[in-house]
Amino acid sequence: MRHAPVLRSIQTIVPDTVLIQEEVRDVFAAQPDIGRLAKRIVATSFNVSGIDTRYTVLDELSLSTDVEAPTFFDRASGELLSPGTKTRNELYTREAGRMFVEAARRAVDADPDITAADVTHVITVSCTGFHAPGPDFQIVRALGLRDGVQRYHLGFMGCYASMPALRAASQFCGADPDAVVLVVSVELCTLHLRSSDDPDLIVASSLFADGAAAGLVTARTFSSDVPGLRLDRFHTSITSEGEKDMAWTIGDQGFEMVLSTAVPHIIGESIHDALRPLYAEPALAAAFEDDTIGDAVEHWAIHPGGRSILDRVQDKLGLTDEQLHPARETLREYGNMSSATVLFVMKRILDEGAQDGERVSAMAFGPGLTAESALMTVVAPGSHAA
Repeated sequence: MRHAPVLRSIQTIVPDTVLIQEEVRDVFAAQPDIGRLAKRIVATSFNVSGIDTRYTVLDELSLSTDVEAPTFFDRASGELLSPGTKTRNELYTREAGRMFVEAARRAVDADPDITAADVTHVITVSCTGFHAPGPDFQIVRALGLRDGVQRYHLGFMGCYASMPALRAASQFCGADPDAVVLVVSVELCTLHLRSSDDPDLIVASSLFADGAAAGLVTARTFSSDVPGLRLDRFHTSITSEGEKDMAWTIGDQGFEMVLSTAVPHIIGESIHDALRPLYAEPALAAAFEDDTIGDAVEHWAIHPGGRSILDRVQDKLGLTDEQLHPARETLREYGNMSSATVLFVMKRILDEGAQDGERVSAMAFGPGLTAESALMTVVAPGSHAA
């Protein structure tokens, strides 16, 4: 009998440098190149973000760090600098590589049954930098994985990319019941923050942060009880509008994020159509059409792209404050870490005591406007994947 794949041993890490949201707001508002209207947009965007703290690999962004030759932030003048894309990407290559390896190693070390020798596939995810040989290669070398391990990198897909990574991992396990897939996401969004009068860039500057997450996907069964999420079903949806409202392009001074204020509205108007195919089984289909899906699915791993997005999802699906708590707390403590963020939310759901057999609905949004969703089931200690 084949067992459904399970995501287990999720691990998360963030860089050492913490950014206090109010302090970052004041820095952006004080920039000499922005006008009075932009200063008001900065104040509003940062104040209503739902974020208290974020993390960055850029030590020089800390107000307590002295740097002799600053590249991103001149603390003496309080001015944000504009390094070129090459400089930003070189820093990505160094720092992201380290975090990819660390997150991957933690996921393997945290699992009582799986060792590096068991890993058959590596899927890496990132949209905040490029280099080759890439992070998939670095993980294989650093963890001593077999040279024959299959490697895949999902790049430049934006905030939803960990969802197709999990779907691909599930498909690999469906094709090979002995497969063990290591999925690792690292995003260094703060490398691309800059001062601007553009409202979209201001909103991005108020939200994005750095972080990494990793987990193991396998359909194999083991003697130890490890909490995880059985990957039951996935669905992809593209909204009828919004292609220009969420985008990610490469500019001369870093990558440029477009995140318009229309995104929450578009998500709210399209979320029912985006989710309906996910709930194909009769009981869930009936609950969805009756607007009681929040009663049928206990936990909601919604990518916290921003507070307004979570507000709209909660309102449209009739979810409780408790159900959105993992997503809101992840946003409050860490900000939007692009593709890694939804894995942070999944880990929090497990850590907060989700019970065996309870359902989890996961959803992440990205350029397109694309909505990636998944239906999962909690596999808690005392049970095995079925």
